[in-house]
Amino acid sequence: MSNAKVNQIADLAEYAGMSVFVQHQNGKVHPVSIELIGEARQLAQKANSPLYAVILGNKIDEIIDAISHYGVDRIFYYEHELLQHYSTEAYTKIMCEFIRSQKPEAVLFGATSFGRDFAPRVAARIGTGLTADCTALEFDEKERKIMQTRPAFGGNLMATIICPDNRPQMATVRPGVMRKPECVETQSSVVKITPELSEEEIMAKTIRIVADRIRTVSLTDADIIVSGGRGIGDESGIALIQKLADALGGAVGASRAVVESGWIAPSHQVGQTGQTVRPKLYLACGISGAVQHVVGMSESDCIIAINKNPNAPIMKLAHLAIAGDLHKVIPELLGQIEAAKADGICQFE
Repeated sequence: MSNAKVNQIADLAEYAGMSVFVQHQNGKVHPVSIELIGEARQLAQKANSPLYAVILGNKIDEIIDAISHYGVDRIFYYEHELLQHYSTEAYTKIMCEFIRSQKPEAVLFGATSFGRDFAPRVAARIGTGLTADCTALEFDEKERKIMQTRPAFGGNLMATIICPDNRPQMATVRPGVMRKPECVETQSSVVKITPELSEEEIMAKTIRIVADRIRTVSLTDADIIVSGGRGIGDESGIALIQKLADALGGAVGASRAVVESGWIAPSHQVGQTGQTVRPKLYLACGISGAVQHVVGMSESDCIIAINKNPNAPIMKLAHLAIAGDLHKVIPELLGQIEAAKADGICQFE
């Protein structure tokens, strides 16, 4: 065996531990970070290694406290006034310092707009690989490699990617594809670090934050989702879907076809190029069940499909399939729901 190969193996052996970068904003942890902690905890158990959480910010003790109850072995909290708002340069510098000092075996990020900007820069500076938009992670105990699975070719193929020669192994993971872990009684140990940062190192500065007036929808937190597909007919069909969602206390989703037709905003899209959701109840109305849509909602606890075509792919996936015209079925459902509410049989919040 060559000396270069021996050195390479020795270098890889220095890395241990699963790490999750915790994204937060306005005093709240992004749900994908909680999901990643749960997944990383399982990977760490298989790897027999510790689980770390990395948090950057300023005066965010409530975030530290929230994360400390999810079974993380150690929280690395980098606190600095220049980290109060996201800055590509500052965040990349600090994250690279963490990796070089702690040598984690893997680092996971949420595949949010934030993570998609941040993670590639860290990977490039460290000199390792990055698998983007993963939907599944598995640990190969024999080879000590993370099998990183992500959709490819428009969702028609699932590719499994490994990073055999570099560390850490890095991935961004789609929100909603992992289950949130339960809280634990024990608290994590916290390592608080004040990094060296100067304003000269930050090229772009946040002057103020202006909230978007356009209402966006976060479907990943919804327990009930009513989604419409091309079968709703036209834009007026959205109003019918909205009525059913309101009656159930749920959110409105949509297929790609509906969004591309301009009937609803892109923030409602469920599927490969939209949001991945895992609600307790998913109603697919007029959705055929193309693989690109199914990959974004197949992990729902209960799926109800309403479609004229009894042989549509979504009907085989559904736990309950209703073959019929949604414009007749949904009004009937609304009547049944209102009657049940009036009788006190059921209540939706």
